[in-house]
Amino acid sequence: MKVLFSGGGTLGPVTPLLALYEEIKDTPGISCIWVGTENGPEEFLLRRAGIPFLTLPSSKLRRYFSLQTFVDIFVFVQAFFYAIFLLRREKPDVCISAGGYVSVPLHFAARMLGIATWIHQQDVDIGLANRLMAPAATLITVALPQSLPFFPKEKTRMLGNPVRPSIFSFDKRMALEKFGLDETLPVIFATGGGTGSEKINILIAQVALELDESFQIIHLTGKERKTLEPDRPLKHYHTFEFLDEDMALAYAASDIVICRGGFGTLSELAALKKAALVIPKSGHQEDNVKFCVDQGGLLSLNENLVSALELADKIRTVLEHPELRTELGQKLSFCIPTATRDAIFDCFRSLSVL
Repeated sequence: MKVLFSGGGTLGPVTPLLALYEEIKDTPGISCIWVGTENGPEEFLLRRAGIPFLTLPSSKLRRYFSLQTFVDIFVFVQAFFYAIFLLRREKPDVCISAGGYVSVPLHFAARMLGIATWIHQQDVDIGLANRLMAPAATLITVALPQSLPFFPKEKTRMLGNPVRPSIFSFDKRMALEKFGLDETLPVIFATGGGTGSEKINILIAQVALELDESFQIIHLTGKERKTLEPDRPLKHYHTFEFLDEDMALAYAASDIVICRGGFGTLSELAALKKAALVIPKSGHQEDNVKFCVDQGGLLSLNENLVSALELADKIRTVLEHPELRTELGQKLSFCIPTATRDAIFDCFRSLSVL
């Protein structure tokens, strides 16, 4: 069986598919390729994972009128015909996407050629790409039961969100040793998402000055993202531009996670039952976070209003109350179900490609 994954431009549609890839990559008789964007952040990550990577022209799908739309239509048509050529050459048995503009012409072409297509909906808000691909999809899976009514009943199933099996690989002691951390002090893991966040970077650098004596911080800044250099040496503040496989270690070491509201990140935290303080981007991340906050699974802060002092106070509150951390982790796990290995393979079997 040959599987073609597609998605990129951001890491949002990439994360759940990488988890699917991890589940199936060692299965005899399965090969995988990935089609992404020409200048997106996904290529480096996917090549590191060892997945053959191809690109397709990508145009934004707009819900509003813009003169740029005429250019986008031309790019979309170009991408569609190139997708036909690519699919005939690669001959995949199934094309899988979790959204993203690059996937739309590819899935239209796949359906025209009689190739099975599978789309996965993870965010609370249904993205435009998935809305466009849904009518032609062979199979639709959703991460949340609340998404089921938005898709055709006869080909949609509840799956939960896939998470990488590798995030469960390490225990806390092993992770603390890896990062050279003190086992007597709580650990904060801060990340701005797949490409980093200057706003979160600056906040965390300021928080580090406030909390350095009492807490340890692992800070994933993102490559070449702006941050602040502390005006004095900090013993317990550790910055990294990139972690990749060490993300699992950072999760394992942490007592609380400060992050954006991408559904892939929230799904991994839910699977690990981690307490989190979330600073979502405007848009679909706010919807994701509100869904979890309303069920008691997250604490959320507005990035346009939060100060470093307020963030430091919230962190202290959570870290000084172990019962609150436990409650947040358990409720988040209930909010976002994790896709099981058996359920994933059952989806492949339902497509008659396994």
